Amino acid sequence: MKRYALLTSLLGLLPTSNAFAGDGVNGADTAWILTSTALVLFMTLPGLALFYGGLVRSKNVLSVLMQCFAITCVATIIWVIVGYSIAFGDGGSANAVWGGLSRAFLADMSRDALAGSIPETVFSMFQLTFAIITPALIVGGFAERMRFSAMLMFSAIWLLLVYLPICHWVWGGGWLGDMGLLDFAGGTVVHITAGVAAIVTAMVLGNRRGFPHTAMMPHNMTMTITGAGMLWVGWFGFNAGSALSAGGDAGMAMLVTHISAAMGAFTWMMIEWKRYGKPSALGAVTGMVAGLGTITPASGFVGPMAALFIGFAAGSICFFATVTIKQRLHIDDSLDVFPVHGVGGILGTMSAGIFVASGLGGAGLADGVGMAQQVGVQALGVIATVGWTALATWLILKLVGVLVELRVDEEDEIVGLDLSAHEESGYNL
Repeated sequence: MKRYALLTSLLGLLPTSNAFAGDGVNGADTAWILTSTALVLFMTLPGLALFYGGLVRSKNVLSVLMQCFAITCVATIIWVIVGYSIAFGDGGSANAVWGGLSRAFLADMSRDALAGSIPETVFSMFQLTFAIITPALIVGGFAERMRFSAMLMFSAIWLLLVYLPICHWVWGGGWLGDMGLLDFAGGTVVHITAGVAAIVTAMVLGNRRGFPHTAMMPHNMTMTITGAGMLWVGWFGFNAGSALSAGGDAGMAMLVTHISAAMGAFTWMMIEWKRYGKPSALGAVTGMVAGLGTITPASGFVGPMAALFIGFAAGSICFFATVTIKQRLHIDDSLDVFPVHGVGGILGTMSAGIFVASGLGGAGLADGVGMAQQVGVQALGVIATVGWTALATWLILKLVGVLVELRVDEEDEIVGLDLSAHEESGYNL
């Protein structure tokens, strides 16, 4: 099946009025996307919150949970006011770069408005869950040291200047989508943006007190593995839901998502076992997330054999990226957001351009497009996403730093953010 027309119709559905009705509501498609929407929100709350919460020290567990919860609220409010419009509106002459404000406050979104075969309300809510989890992923880059007020301000501005425009570029009728970039469920839009923003934030804020000489081990691996399991299940909505229909594309996306996650986890475990003598639970769940993030942009375009390769590449390349950033470069990306999501997103986006070829088991390249041309488009998408995200994130941090202190002071960091920022404790034993 040729993918460009399908990509435009499924991921670039940009209803501009109630007249965008298609052939009416498809009950099966609607039920699946409603389910997928709940699954993707479940990934953030409680999935990502528990995953991250267990990875930090006990004095900071509530602060991470609170940040994920607060970002969910802030992202939702922004989405209603201008977010949906910027990402999926009709930007007129500027449509290549942003969607404009014609759909501000979800204008013209009635019960009868459709996006393809599903209600536009369902499409909007599904896309909102992506806007929620992306800045929540960045929390892992600055965990245990950013002020709550700075986090709120940074997340809000970052959504407006980074996530929403790039979402429009790729999925909303913008210039990257028009060029034919293959990103089924968010390799560029979600994972590269979050990973790059996380490492830029980590470098601007500086390392945690004691890093890298003091061990900062996860305080509750049971919590982390519980959250990881929720992420694995929720990711089926993330990837298979991005088909925006209950058909073969959703089925294949779910299958390859699971294969890559399993292969990523197994590969990471085997590398640890070989290097350190024992496999760790932390390594297993990190490899799983790497496999999930890496397959995401390719999930609707590749087949099972490609998923095995992508999962293996994710487990191995992301492992060595983590070691390089933490142990050699001494950059305190606290919860390894860039090596897992950033590197994984880049790897998956490039892999989509290769394994989409029908000869490699994929869905097939568009008519008249060769693999080299497609890989070039994928590379351009990666470069544009990395470049804009890095520059904009740095500028946003500098702006927020002028308005409020970015980092907690040394005493508050020693006490922990649970008490210093929220006057609460995660454990009262």
